[in-house]
Amino acid sequence: MLRFQSYASGSSGNLYTVSDGQTKLLIECGIPLAKIRRALKFRVHEIAGCFVSHGHQDHFKAAGDLVRAGMDIYALNDTIAAGGLIGHRVHAVKALVEVQVGTFKVLPFDVQHDVPTLGFLFTSTVTGEKLLYFTDTYYVKYLATGLTIIAAECNYDKGTLQRNVAAGHVSSEVATRLMKSHMSLECLLDMLRANDLSQVRQIYLLHLSETNSDERRYKEAVQELTGAEVYVC
Repeated sequence: MLRFQSYASGSSGNLYTVSDGQTKLLIECGIPLAKIRRALKFRVHEIAGCFVSHGHQDHFKAAGDLVRAGMDIYALNDTIAAGGLIGHRVHAVKALVEVQVGTFKVLPFDVQHDVPTLGFLFTSTVTGEKLLYFTDTYYVKYLATGLTIIAAECNYDKGTLQRNVAAGHVSSEVATRLMKSHMSLECLLDMLRANDLSQVRQIYLLHLSETNSDERRYKEAVQELTGAEVYVC
């Protein structure tokens, strides 16, 4: 059975795993290596590779240390260059060009952020199940079928953000950047409506804003729309 697990999510750092029982992959490495090792109960050797969405530190912090520790890293050329990564453990990937690692076929796809960024569709060749993962984007233009698990950014909602701007808690400049680089609850719900959810059993809400989000309301809204198990990370 396909399993997704969150260890860290948000602007302070992101770290997730996906496993089909035969291959286990890391998604993001935005916390220090020592914390990654503790999160994985010092079984880093079980990880077949790490897929990184983009070069911001909360997603990429430990990439160099992981390479030096012997882990394969998969990322865009822009991300690799930003981190100064070199060596045979570093693999450049491109949007819409599938790669295979162990028993996973991984399809990167482009998303909209303020630096070049990828989402990933993980398909297990063992179980046939699919995980759709994306974060740090205000929009996903692709549709997918046969999804089992969705791990999606749900950073803010428009009403809360507007109230925080009006109250002076968030500057208009920050709000503008947020709307052009992160996904709102409203956009996520539209995205979910557009996709095939007939086989989705779990949805994970990622990267919630500390000041512009409402965990309980977001979980209820996604549950009501999808009928899936919903977890806030």
